[in-house]
Amino acid sequence: MKENHLPIKIMTKYSKLILVVTVVLLSSQVYAQLRVDAEVRPRFEYRHGFADLFPDDAEPAAFVSQRTRLKAGYSLDRLKFYLNIQDVRVWGDVPQLNRSDRNGLSVHEAWADIKLDSTFSLKLGRQEIIYDDSRIFGNVEWAQQARSHDVAMLKFKKGSTQFDLGAAFNQDGEAITGNVLTTNTYKSFQYLWLHNDWQDFSGSFLFLNNGRQYVNPENEDDTDTRYSQTVGTHLKLKKGKWNLASNLFYQFGNDVMDNDLSAYLLGLDVKYAINSKIKIGAGGELQSGNDNGAPSNGDNNAFTPFYGTNHKFNGLMDYFYVGNHINNVGLLDLYINAGFTFNAKSNINVAVHNFSAPSDLVGSDETQLGNEVDIVYSYKLQKNIAIKAGYSHLFASEGMEVLKNNFDGNTNNWGWVMVVVNPTLFESKKD
Repeated sequence: MKENHLPIKIMTKYSKLILVVTVVLLSSQVYAQLRVDAEVRPRFEYRHGFADLFPDDAEPAAFVSQRTRLKAGYSLDRLKFYLNIQDVRVWGDVPQLNRSDRNGLSVHEAWADIKLDSTFSLKLGRQEIIYDDSRIFGNVEWAQQARSHDVAMLKFKKGSTQFDLGAAFNQDGEAITGNVLTTNTYKSFQYLWLHNDWQDFSGSFLFLNNGRQYVNPENEDDTDTRYSQTVGTHLKLKKGKWNLASNLFYQFGNDVMDNDLSAYLLGLDVKYAINSKIKIGAGGELQSGNDNGAPSNGDNNAFTPFYGTNHKFNGLMDYFYVGNHINNVGLLDLYINAGFTFNAKSNINVAVHNFSAPSDLVGSDETQLGNEVDIVYSYKLQKNIAIKAGYSHLFASEGMEVLKNNFDGNTNNWGWVMVVVNPTLFESKKD
């Protein structure tokens, strides 16, 4: 019987490929910089009123989600390249001995940054966009999947001054005719971000032209991209033990339903360092909204923070602007917080929020929505391993019950524990 040498040939083929890759990686120590990082981030959550008031006759949710990433960054002369592959899953969402995965790997980031001269560069591809305190553009790092954009960005930096000019245009895929987008994201946007640093002060200016596609429900070929404009500034002052930051934004133009948009966000955050281990803070944020929770008479007065890391603001239980509360009554969030550093490895942060509605609620004169307490503890086990845990409790008021249409009066709380493992697998340094 003739022996089948195909498996041996395949092994030999891949051995040669591995050898070539190894030689390239080793040679990169001389000619380029290469870094490969990994991340494993499992998180257990117990949800009993997370993002919505807990109803009667329901069971709380408990699960473990996990994010796994493999990241590679490469730079040579005038080129930077970055690739971030991730897998996001919930433990048990795929049966054992299953032939295929449920979600599979996805490309979170894949971009090239080309240096044009000493001040300008062009960054192309899928990338995270993070500006200032992540209020309008952020990567939503808390979410296991996080957020990234397919965008082209012209970047300028000289001294303490920098600006980014970005543009995106989205389609479902390649097509011969038609431009209907069905992925429930923006059709296109263009933005300009300017930033400058001074001795104790820094300031940013942002202009965002955001386009959402409207599709006529009676004729899907009848589409229109409707644009809103967001303009504003982020200011920071650091003086001695004091840190002050503010956000001032205004929105105009049209929403996706062609309502005239006129909305604003005002925010102020103040922090004071009592000493190297204790910091306290206070602040507030006002986002305008619509009376009775919806646009009327062709006018929309509700502010939308678009692509910001909304989990970072307005309480960690995600009752506002995290997949909900858009075009609603707005929000006034007044808060105090404190951070305590025990040693180089551990710290705890505590925040208390008071929520109210700046606009009228349907059928109620009550504007108070409730209070939330957030506690987060962090412990660094070693350089690449951290353990974090949190507990949050919402004390809902009558206004929240009206807003969520839930009058059951149940306890609303949320707890979680997360382990973050992020080792560097390989790193070469340019000579």
